[in-house]
This record gives sequence, structure tokens and C-alpha cells, in this order.
Amino acid sequence: MSLGRSAARGGMVVLGGQGVRILVQVASVAVLSRLLSPRDYGLVAMVLAVIAVAEIFRDLGLSTAAVQAEELSREQQTNLWWLNTALGLGFAILAVAAAPLIAALYDEPALTTLTAALAGMFVLNGMGAQYRADLTRRMQFARLAAASTLAPLLALGVAAYAAANGAGYWALVVQQLLQGAVTLVAVGLFAGWLPGRPRRGVEMGEFLRFGWSLAGTQLINYAASNIDSVLIGTRLGAHQLGTYNRAWQLLMNPLGQLRGPTTTVALPVLSRIRDNPALTQRFVQRGQIALGYSLGAGLGLIAGAAVPVCALFLGPGWDVAGIFALLACAGLFQTLAYVGYWVYLAHGLTTELRHYTLVASVLKVVCVLVGVRYGVTGVAVGYATAHLLEWPLSLWWISRRTRLRVGPLYLGAARILLVAGAVAAAAYATAQALHGQHPGITVPVCVVAGSAAYALLLVVPPIRRDVMSLVVTVRGALGGRFSRG
Repeated sequence: MSLGRSAARGGMVVLGGQGVRILVQVASVAVLSRLLSPRDYGLVAMVLAVIAVAEIFRDLGLSTAAVQAEELSREQQTNLWWLNTALGLGFAILAVAAAPLIAALYDEPALTTLTAALAGMFVLNGMGAQYRADLTRRMQFARLAAASTLAPLLALGVAAYAAANGAGYWALVVQQLLQGAVTLVAVGLFAGWLPGRPRRGVEMGEFLRFGWSLAGTQLINYAASNIDSVLIGTRLGAHQLGTYNRAWQLLMNPLGQLRGPTTTVALPVLSRIRDNPALTQRFVQRGQIALGYSLGAGLGLIAGAAVPVCALFLGPGWDVAGIFALLACAGLFQTLAYVGYWVYLAHGLTTELRHYTLVASVLKVVCVLVGVRYGVTGVAVGYATAHLLEWPLSLWWISRRTRLRVGPLYLGAARILLVAGAVAAAAYATAQALHGQHPGITVPVCVVAGSAAYALLLVVPPIRRDVMSLVVTVRGALGGRFSRG
């Protein structure tokens, strides 16, 4: 079976599993938002915005290093497992020690015990990191999808029960910890191996160098990505952060769950063809088409129908439609640039990725700092503006260090923006025309209107060719030839 066909089939398996996981994520938002208050969400978000930075150093980029390595012995795999586990335990202890400082940062005494409880995530994630990497490396995408689906489903059931019985924000803590524990057990069983004793004399330098460089990039990106939550929490309080967090959880988390696994599929393939510029160019362009004409169009629909969508999934009391629409725009711009991230990792360009991420992060921080002066909506405007400015820069930057031709990617992105804009306009006009109707009626009608706008644009030859390319890719995943077209 060709790598392209393996990637396409793997992509369908991963996306199928992620589709179920996203349904669980949306169900979690819809159910728990009706049982918990904005303050409950805000308190948990305050902790996660600070302590989750340690997740970067807990993994130290070693999972990605293991996936992209040309060769990986069982002794190296074992040593990596122990490194991730030890780092997870160390950061759990550090989080417990820092709990009073985090509570003081936000002036919220409840965060002391909350932080100590959430510290257990580090240990669970550390122990599971190399199991996930092993399944990814062996392209065992069905097993990964099963683990990623079972864990959040069980965690949601327990969290909903706890919330309905008055647990408050502790329901969210239970959800986080149970999801991590179930994932660890599942990936460990699916991987089918136990780590032995750590061994000296095993070559680990390449993994550590790659991982450390990648961790530096992730740290910069994390700080920039979470500056919005920290600023809202410290300046505007838990209630406002909880409101912002609901819009984020309803949109950006599912988007990340859809987009992230494409790296799981693309990285092992691109790592094998990185010495063939023509194949790399073709793979990246098809990847952009696949993401843009699916996720990009969907984000356009969501932005246009933000009011009825938020009313349907969050219920009354959550005035987040404006924030939701702005985050959808930010997600669209992120998606246009996402294929560049694959290329950085596949070529081992972690230093170049860190330099670019630093520049992009400064841009993001400046935009958010300006926006926070105008409240939560201002933060969302700043976040979206930063990604609008960033995506063309990101593609140009990667073209400086690889043989990737950026022109076709810019043109492809322009067509995707045209489609997303038309879908958004149709959905918005429909939502306005049906104002006052039940969102259960309005949202499906908006979907039909957006789909009609999408279909009308197929009369444009370049867009029609793009969509046919997407169809070919899907057929390849279902058993056709990925190399056609």
C-alpha cells in the first residue's frame, strides 16, 4: 500500500474517531453549561491557563521526536517512557508547591486546592505519552481513535452526574483526571508493551536535542495562546473568563481535535518523502485543500450562524455569540497556515519553527494587550486580528528554509477564503431572516443556506478542481488511488 493511500485511510480513521470525540465535546459543553456557572468554568480555566505550561516541559517534545525518528529501538523507547514519566511527576510536585502562588495571582483562595488536584494530570499524561507516540509511529490510527473516544465519553458521564449533584467546579476536575486515567489505560493496552528498566549507554542525544528545541517553540506558542485567558482572569475576573471559556470550548477545542490529528497522519508520511520536493509540494497542497474546503467552510458557516448556534448549544444566560464568531474567524486563519507546521516537523526544522513562533507570538500578545482594554470582545478581536496577519507570514517563512513553493498555497488559501466568506454570508442572512425562531429550526436552515452557497461556487473552475481533488483524496481513503488527479 502506498504512503499516500495509507495516509488517506489513516486520515479517515482518525477523523472518524475525532468526529465522535467532537460530538462528546459538544455534548459536554451543552450539558455542563446548563449545570454549572460561568464562575465554575472560570476558576478551572484560571488554573489550566497557568499550570498547563508545564505540560510542554513534561513532554519535552519527546513524543514528536519518537514519531519522526528514522529508527527507534525498544531500549530508546523505554528510556523515553521513563523520561516522560519522571518529568510528569516532577511537574506535579511543582504544581502543588506553586498552588498558593497561583491563588494569589488571581486573588482566588479556592485555586489552592484546585491546582493541587489538577496536578495529577501531569503524571497521567507523562505515563501515556510514549504509548501514544508508538501507536502514531506504527500508524495504528484506529486504536488511537478508540482510546481518544472512550476516555472523554466516560469522563463526561461521571462529570455530568457530579455536576447534577452539586459538585460545582469539582465536576470539571473529575472530568479532566478521569479522562487522563482512561486514556492512559487504553493506549497502554493497545500499544501492547510495558517499559523495562531504564538503561545507560543508549543513544538519546538526538531525541533530546529535537525535543528540547521543539519544547522551546511550544513554550513560546503556549504563552501567546494563553495570554488571553490570563489577562481576562486577572483583569476581568472568573465570571468573564468563564464566559470567554465557553465560547472557546464550544469552538476552538473541537477545532483543535479535528485539526491536530491531521499532523498525526501527515508527519510520518512527510518524514518519509521529505527528500522529494515534488511529492512534498503535492501532499501539502492537497492537505491545505482538504482542511480548507472542509474545516474552513465549516468555520464560515459557524461564524455566520453564531447567534443561533450558541443559543442551541449553550442555552440561555451565555451571551457569547460575538466572541464565538470572532474565534471562528481566528480558527479559519489558523487552518490556512496549518500545513506549514507539518513541514517544519517533518524536516526537523525545530529551530526555525521556534524563531517564527517567537515573531508570531509577539504579534499575538500585542494584539491581545490592545484588545483587553475593551473587554472580553476586545480580546477576541485582538486574537482574530493576530491570526489574520500571521497566516501569510507563516507560509512565506517556511518557504525560506525549504523548497516548498508558497505561491500555490496563497492562491489555494484565497479560494478557500472565498468559499468560507460566501458560506458565512448565506448563513448570516438566513439567521437574520429567521430571527426569533427556535434555534433548533434556525441552525439547520442556516446549514442548508450555507451548503447552497458552497454548491453555487462550484461553477468557478479552480474551486471545482479543488473540490474534485478533495473527493479523490476521500476516495483514496475509502480504497481508491490517492495518487490520482
